[in-house]
Amino acid sequence: MDTKRMDWHNDIFYHTLPNGLKAIHLASNSTVSHCGYFVNVGTRDEQLHQWGMAHLVEHLLFKGTQKRRPHHIINRMETVGGELNAYTNKEETVIYSTFIEEYAERAIELLTDLTFCSTFPQKELEKEVEVVIDEINSYEDSPAELIYDEFENMLFEGNSLGHFILGTEEHLHKFDSRQVKEFVNEHYTTGQTVFFSMGKTPPKKIFRLLEKYAGNLPCNNTGKQRTPPAPLSGRQVCADKNTNQSHTLMGGYAYPIGHPLRPALMLLNNLLGGPGMNSRLNISLREKRGYVYTVEASLTPYSDTGVWSIYFGGDQRNQQRCIDLVQKELHLLCNRKLSTSQLAAAQKQYIGQMSISHSRQEDVALALGKSIYHLGQWKPLHQMVQSIQNLTAEELLHVANEIFTPQHTFLLLYR
Repeated sequence: MDTKRMDWHNDIFYHTLPNGLKAIHLASNSTVSHCGYFVNVGTRDEQLHQWGMAHLVEHLLFKGTQKRRPHHIINRMETVGGELNAYTNKEETVIYSTFIEEYAERAIELLTDLTFCSTFPQKELEKEVEVVIDEINSYEDSPAELIYDEFENMLFEGNSLGHFILGTEEHLHKFDSRQVKEFVNEHYTTGQTVFFSMGKTPPKKIFRLLEKYAGNLPCNNTGKQRTPPAPLSGRQVCADKNTNQSHTLMGGYAYPIGHPLRPALMLLNNLLGGPGMNSRLNISLREKRGYVYTVEASLTPYSDTGVWSIYFGGDQRNQQRCIDLVQKELHLLCNRKLSTSQLAAAQKQYIGQMSISHSRQEDVALALGKSIYHLGQWKPLHQMVQSIQNLTAEELLHVANEIFTPQHTFLLLYR
């Protein structure tokens, strides 16, 4: 078996099956293991009549395969204390399991069965549509969450990247088993899928088990053509949601996955509104003035674009004051280079946060498949740390002026 080590120091291995299915294994000393399938399909791959299909498929993967009924699927990992889960976003669907190391074969066999042998019974589809509609109703009652989806619909208007992940009730009620199978047959292929694993099981055993259960899958390495969204001019939209609290989301376009300037933008984002209580926006809006309870900056990378955003919620009387304060902080980043001490402090804090994040094994495992698919490799922590340490104040100033441009800044207000 041709098992190649990508990085000796970090025990990273990868393997490609004859049918084109790529796999990565990250060695760990923990008795808890993780594995799953990353499938390069999400909301942006839906046609107009398929809105909500990718997310519905994720639900239906657990509702029956050629050899398992739903209750067999539920109990397969649960009875040995394991967990089975999945999620869908704009560009990917991930099906994964967490389990004690000795049940690696059980997990790999089950996940392969769910991902590639599900049957999507019409009766189960109809039940699950109602579940998703309840999910939509619950989501629409949460303005702090809904505003992110509506904001991306502003940025990517006219492109499927702006579609709501959950779809609409109207579209969901039109789906049938045949349409779901056609969608899966088109997108759930070996060329669009990566198997990822993390644990103490030897990589040769992991890859041998993968070949045992996924080696007979048909080879399909057809590439995927996605239409890049055309950048739009920034604008402001105010929506009357009749909420007790006002909600505001400001942002625009950012770098895609793998862009060489992403580390600089990530550091700026953390300095501006990261999870630390000492972020510039938290100090300005909450600590000094008490205008908001929550203010946060975030980055969402996609394969060919990205989104930067700043969210805050508070009393409507202070909404414009907060907007002005946020714009003031953005202006400072664009016009005042960080001092040597400011840069060093920002780097130290972000590196510490990255290190703590990498201690959460499930998060690391879930990032493996995405990294291999889009970047062709897994970048270990010490390389990520080095990329942050190498940043200069001049680079940060350049990135701030390139990303935080007024002409491409969007503003969505809920009142």
